[in-house]
Amino acid sequence: MFNHTVRGSRSPVRDRAGERESTTAVRLDGVTHEYGASGGRLRSSDERTVTALRDVSIEVPMGTTVGLEGPSGSGKSTVLHAVAGLLVPTAGRVELRGTDIAALSDAERTRVRRHHIGIVFQRFHLLPSLSARANVALPLVQSGLPRSDRRERATNLLHDVGLGDRSTHRPGELSGGERQRVAIARALATDPDVIVADEPTGELDTATGTAVLELLTDIGRDRAVVVASHDEATLDVADRVITLCDGRVDDVR
Repeated sequence: MFNHTVRGSRSPVRDRAGERESTTAVRLDGVTHEYGASGGRLRSSDERTVTALRDVSIEVPMGTTVGLEGPSGSGKSTVLHAVAGLLVPTAGRVELRGTDIAALSDAERTRVRRHHIGIVFQRFHLLPSLSARANVALPLVQSGLPRSDRRERATNLLHDVGLGDRSTHRPGELSGGERQRVAIARALATDPDVIVADEPTGELDTATGTAVLELLTDIGRDRAVVVASHDEATLDVADRVITLCDGRVDDVR
């Protein structure tokens, strides 16, 4: 399952296809991150700061699902953003398969995210005017694949997540669970090494959430998954759960 491999143009991260089972996917080493008091980037050295992460070190091997728990404001989303290359930490290293993506340029981090990282958002973030298949194919537009190949891959992925008969439906014609499955298929479009998921069952009822968790567990067998959640059922599927409190690692179980 999930074996429709796509590789695009050269990425700054070394390609180690075939070594996934034994490779550390993600390593955060002493990561600290400070925001300006307004919540954005620091604009000057004397601006009042809010410390979102404090000396956080986390390792996620391939084939492993790691859950992040903690109260609101504990740093869960900031960890996900660091792993996804959506922010550059104030201090520390964020390694993806041995490459410090925090040290890359904005353009290089974008390429890493495009080829090696899939993101599953709590509120799906699907384009309402596009079909399920077109939403899934969207990350492949810049891959160099012909349109027919993009459509075929998106169709295969929708079949993999149980939506083979819903490929032409727009998000407004799908249930919440179906929209989340489309979002997961989209995150898998480029065959990434790492999936980050922010409250992936937060908008779903219990039965639908359970089905989505089974899907994430299946995904995690040959890649790394980092999932942030308040939901115990979601955390129960993780191989390891890291508790964050006030931006620090408080417990690991």
